[in-house]
Amino acid sequence: MTTHRARTSLLASALSVAALATSGLLAAGGPANAAGTTAGRPTAPAAGGGALTWGDCPASVKPADGQRCATLSVPLDYADPTGPRVDLAVSRLPGTRPETRRGTLLVIPGGPGSSGVQRLAQKGAALAKETGGAYDLVAFDPRGVGGSVKARCGLAEEDRWMVTLRSWPAADGSIGSNVERARRIADACARNGGATLRSLTTANQVRDMELLRRALGEEKMSAWATSYGTYVAARYAQEYPRRTDRWVLDSSADPNPRRVARGWLADMAKGAEDRFPDFAAWASHPDRAAQGLRLADTPEDVRALVLDLAARLDRAPRPTAVAGAPLTGASFRQALQLALYSDAAFPGFARLVGQALDPEGVPVLPPELSGAMPDEPAAITVGVICNDVDWPRSVPAYARAVAADRARHPLTGGMPANITPCSFWKGGAVEKPVRLHDGGPSNILMIQNLRDPATPHSSGLKMRAALGDRARLVSVDSGGHGAYLLSAGGTGNACGDRTVTRFLTTGERPATDVRC
Repeated sequence: MTTHRARTSLLASALSVAALATSGLLAAGGPANAAGTTAGRPTAPAAGGGALTWGDCPASVKPADGQRCATLSVPLDYADPTGPRVDLAVSRLPGTRPETRRGTLLVIPGGPGSSGVQRLAQKGAALAKETGGAYDLVAFDPRGVGGSVKARCGLAEEDRWMVTLRSWPAADGSIGSNVERARRIADACARNGGATLRSLTTANQVRDMELLRRALGEEKMSAWATSYGTYVAARYAQEYPRRTDRWVLDSSADPNPRRVARGWLADMAKGAEDRFPDFAAWASHPDRAAQGLRLADTPEDVRALVLDLAARLDRAPRPTAVAGAPLTGASFRQALQLALYSDAAFPGFARLVGQALDPEGVPVLPPELSGAMPDEPAAITVGVICNDVDWPRSVPAYARAVAADRARHPLTGGMPANITPCSFWKGGAVEKPVRLHDGGPSNILMIQNLRDPATPHSSGLKMRAALGDRARLVSVDSGGHGAYLLSAGGTGNACGDRTVTRFLTTGERPATDVRC
């Protein structure tokens, strides 16, 4: 699918979605040459962003020591390169060892909807230490995010809560209210979003990355991409294969054009089932008793308790510490999904369970669920995924899919299979979807946790298959989302970190896929 944890994962981020563009990405399956062309048609951005002038970062960024910021100008519409332009926020953390400088390493955030500038502020110091200061670390805020150009849909407050942007079915499994809300959001975005909203696409993010490379004066870039960012990075590597140096994809999803966005959301049902046993084992361990966080004697009993509590909250929501934000079955399941991203979130969810079980308790919701999102983040939450691909429009088909998914994956209550505003999106996809292929240099290292709630390992294997001999995969025996860099909140293990760091610092990559 953060920073806003709901926007770190593919689609998971608050739905974690978003995209759109205009001209010239690779046709499905077509090979790219070094200049970035397809079938003789130039696809490289036709207009540069000009030189970057580095200065102080805004205080809101909470920059790391030495972090600098700049603005990159890019075309609003790459089909009209001399037309209106928009600004993107860019940031750099210079390398500390110029004598051994490797080049630029681009930090590509997840989402859609996460800030690269914020991610650099949060992860940059640890990444610089891990890689020995050999890289200039660079990131940017994609369109619609952070300090970059914003889009608005003008959504009503009631439509900007995470549990409404994400289509949680009603307590009885019906989706009538979801259909009405999805249509209302799509209408508002069509009415108020304009050309800026329509420019929020994966294809444009790829083009913007290429203009950034040119503005930096780099022949090639390395990259560390996470979650949805892995799809962006893979698209860039296909479009500009000879502009990539050492390319790391952390927590990938299935890139099949038929599964982009909608399939990512659907995968969250399996991801929750893969990951929940980690929480159940933790919450039933005797060590939790002293903390008042042991929920049951066995993992099986933890699962039964959580599912029973969700059903009870469906029938009778509980008031919380925030007026107007009750703990419902939907918000409880959403809190669980967020908690599965990292072991560090387990105690908070266990406390929420205890508060909900206590007749006198007052549940405290996670911050992501206790208020409405601002309009701009809400717009990108739906913008990219709805602009990138066409979604099915049959309401009865969604109703059937939700019923089946609720029975198969009760932890996620049918949400991953439900209808979204994309089913009513005006104009449909901006460009033809792209199928990834295995043409290009073999310089990609993938890392993937075995138990990832947002991008399941089984979906990462689909990215691995698409890239063929271009990639090697490190499968990490761990749970959570975002495997690399334990020292900055990664959820993998030391073996996985060593393998990625060795690749970034020496170029050494496993000869075959490995398991850590």
